[in-house]
Amino acid sequence: MATIEAAGLPAVRLEPLRRLRALDALSDAAMVGAQRANLLDSSAPNPSVETLLHAFLPAKYVDHTHASAVLALTDQEDGAARAAEVFGPRMALVPYIMPGFALAKAAAAAFEAAPGVEGLILLKHGIFTVGESARAAYERMIDAVTRAEDALRAAARTRVFPSATLPERIASVAKVAPILRGAVAAPDGDEPGRYRRMLLDFRTSRAIRAFVDGAEVARYGRAGVVTPDHVIRTKPRPLILPAPGAGALDAFREETRAAVAAFAADYRAYFARHAARAVEPKTMLDPLPRVALVPGLGLFGMGASARAARIAADLAETAVAVIADAEAIGRFAPVSEAEMFDVEYWSLEQAKLGRAAEKPLARRVAVITGGAGGIGAATAEAFAAEGAEVAVLDRDADGARAVAARIGGEGLGLGCDVTRAGEVAAAFDRVVEVFGGVDIVVSNAGAAWRGRIGEVDEAVLRESFALNFFAHQTVARAAVAVVRAQGTGGVLLFNASKQALNPGPDFGPYGLPKAATLALMRQYAIDHGAEGIRACAVNADRVRTGIYADGMLEERAKARGMSVADYLAGGNLLKREVKAADVAQAFVALARAEKTTAAVLTVDGGNIAAAPR
Repeated sequence: MATIEAAGLPAVRLEPLRRLRALDALSDAAMVGAQRANLLDSSAPNPSVETLLHAFLPAKYVDHTHASAVLALTDQEDGAARAAEVFGPRMALVPYIMPGFALAKAAAAAFEAAPGVEGLILLKHGIFTVGESARAAYERMIDAVTRAEDALRAAARTRVFPSATLPERIASVAKVAPILRGAVAAPDGDEPGRYRRMLLDFRTSRAIRAFVDGAEVARYGRAGVVTPDHVIRTKPRPLILPAPGAGALDAFREETRAAVAAFAADYRAYFARHAARAVEPKTMLDPLPRVALVPGLGLFGMGASARAARIAADLAETAVAVIADAEAIGRFAPVSEAEMFDVEYWSLEQAKLGRAAEKPLARRVAVITGGAGGIGAATAEAFAAEGAEVAVLDRDADGARAVAARIGGEGLGLGCDVTRAGEVAAAFDRVVEVFGGVDIVVSNAGAAWRGRIGEVDEAVLRESFALNFFAHQTVARAAVAVVRAQGTGGVLLFNASKQALNPGPDFGPYGLPKAATLALMRQYAIDHGAEGIRACAVNADRVRTGIYADGMLEERAKARGMSVADYLAGGNLLKREVKAADVAQAFVALARAEKTTAAVLTVDGGNIAAAPR
């Protein structure tokens, strides 16, 4: 609601829709057709499934929310009695009916049967208020929800969730998330090593901890959704995991995989129970969870993108608040399992999720080091364009955040000096906390030191090795730890530079560590290939980036006996200047080349002396 524009609020002709109330029944397809036929703009998206409910109420303004306090009152076995006591004759009550034509007719009848009411309470669903002005409808909504909140406070017990016994030390989110992410990754087709991954969104707070740490979390946590609309984002129930002891991660990994398998089996059984009674054939959605409760930590939302995971987590956090309030005054009792199924597999609700084709690197998390600079920034943009969730790391924290903001989506920008192991570890922990894991790393950060090798100061050589070799190892080692915990493979991509193969005069302090980095890449390919971890490098040359600042571009051209123009373009076979975006596309190509490892991809316009073979 904070970002919706006019295009997302399709306008309709009211009177023709109001005349539909005279019908005894109206199928979903016919309802959608009638609503579309009355759009003011025929190219607008489908109106809401509750358009007729709004249309059938005679008031000029109608507000509708799924207020948490109202849900806590009505998600009870005696919800109708509680609502009548709190709202009295000011609000008419409507029993739970699945949204659509039948609910619209029932709501209108309830409204007309109680002249002068200010709105409707839809049991286990939400609340409507009406008015002859926008302010009147809004103020009635605020008043009604406040009444519900006051009633909850007056009736609440002091302690809602007695705590279970937990391990003395709980593993961190950074350790737990990759295990969970790997467990919910589904094989993608018949090709070994291919997975449909999910992104994770972690939440915790005092309220969430009280909920997930409760001794009876299996009862109230799996009772159902607080309002039926949530089911399409969260599934009917969350996955409940054991508490992850800090010293027992291997056991937690096995328990998590077993819990996910049991969840999937339960979901298949749920589908079979209810699909059999459906009038139209139903195709089962994937049986994996969208919310996980982890005692000792908090909760995770899960989805095909960071945005989808965030929405699931938002709804799970809302559910925690509603269920806690419901349990504080009675016992949480949502709609039945059959009613949840009907909404989850209702075509009009499924249409909200969309069916756009996924981009090639969707569901993957890419970490780009040196991401605020020319090649790094271009690479971040290229991976985001291919659908990846991108974390931009750079010593320039503001620059990293600026690039992350520019690429849009859920991009993350972090300050990180890759020569400092502690900062690298903290950065990867943060990436895992935000996205749930790591799939692709582009180890790109670097800088150029110059000098004749027989004369250069050893300190210069060591400083160059610290950034241009050892930092690559630090980053790759941190990435491998996460990727191995997920168990779904990944790819390490290194910016090796043509100096690794074709060293230039007076450039040994830069070229030597780059040659070592090329060997490092191949060693990772050898040592971790059996775990599905690929390692490749890009061998780029003469790219106009910050590495050529302070006169270095002119100096390198002079060292080769060329003008700057010839050095950048005329010095290669194609006579074309290589740009940062060209290098970025090479990294993307390697990330997508699922059966390529230990490879060097040359991006230099054609430099035979730097060709790998």
